Amino acid sequence: MRLFKILFALALLLLVSAGKGVADEHALFTTQTLIPETALKAATAALKKCRAEGYQVAVAVVDRMGNMQVMIRDRFAGAHTPDTARRKAWTAASFRTNTTDLLEITGPGQPQAGIRHVTGALMIGGGMLIEAAGSLVGAIGVSGAPGGDQDDLCAAAGIAAIEADISF
Repeated sequence: MRLFKILFALALLLLVSAGKGVADEHALFTTQTLIPETALKAATAALKKCRAEGYQVAVAVVDRMGNMQVMIRDRFAGAHTPDTARRKAWTAASFRTNTTDLLEITGPGQPQAGIRHVTGALMIGGGMLIEAAGSLVGAIGVSGAPGGDQDDLCAAAGIAAIEADISF
């Protein structure tokens, strides 16, 4: 019984100490995220780049939390491309890493290999972060080019098209 009282007192002390830190902090925080018009501009530029390269693709742009903002599918892009583009964008935003970078660190035998089992996650190139002043504001996913590296090129073109708009 004495051990229980000591543990209870320690737990209470920790709660009081932790509460002081929280009371000193703000209860809310502010974030920046893309507006739909900016997301559409990025998606359109990515689609245009892929078309210029001869690829029929789908492009998805999500906000910083991974919620869909824009989806564009070119007329001859495969039926799978919209969902794949969305998953690439969601994966990049969710894990705060470009999907090409996730390929190696989530491979078999790697410490983060379990990430590949997260429902909806997709570890193939074509998902890229959209950042402004070092802060995540969204992500873009492209699907339908012959490989992830070409999807990345188109996604990068989408990001480049809005860089001046999102500088702060």
